[in-house]
Amino acid sequence: MHLISAEKTIRGDLSAIWAVAVDVNRWASWDPHEEEARLDGAFAPGGTGWSKPHGGPATTWTITDVTERSIWASECALPGGKLAGENVFEALGDGRVRCVKTVRVTGPLVPLFRFYFGRRIRRDMLKTFTALEIAAARYAAAS
Repeated sequence: MHLISAEKTIRGDLSAIWAVAVDVNRWASWDPHEEEARLDGAFAPGGTGWSKPHGGPATTWTITDVTERSIWASECALPGGKLAGENVFEALGDGRVRCVKTVRVTGPLVPLFRFYFGRRIRRDMLKTFTALEIAAARYAAAS
């Protein structure tokens, strides 16, 4: 197994942060990691989506867990294994929200994944948190 994780505390309203984070169809408009993305059903366990990260292959994924304004998780198949991701949002008070993203990769592609994608994904996680803070502020101002 290969584990990639990043954490950052951002400023903003948790409801706005959550709304932006789970609006899959708009990810590419604010998230520097995503080239394209779409949700093919409800944002709920069993729902599916598709995304194409910059510099990576497109993939279809399935939502495995959703706890409103707190956690959402998904997984996708890899040859002989899988990639499972978890996104956690925790209100800390004073308008601060702790964001944690964890990706677990299993199967025979772990060495290739670690070498080719690992560092880039972690770096992009931190960029995504920064972009999420900005996008959520815009969302809150427009609401």
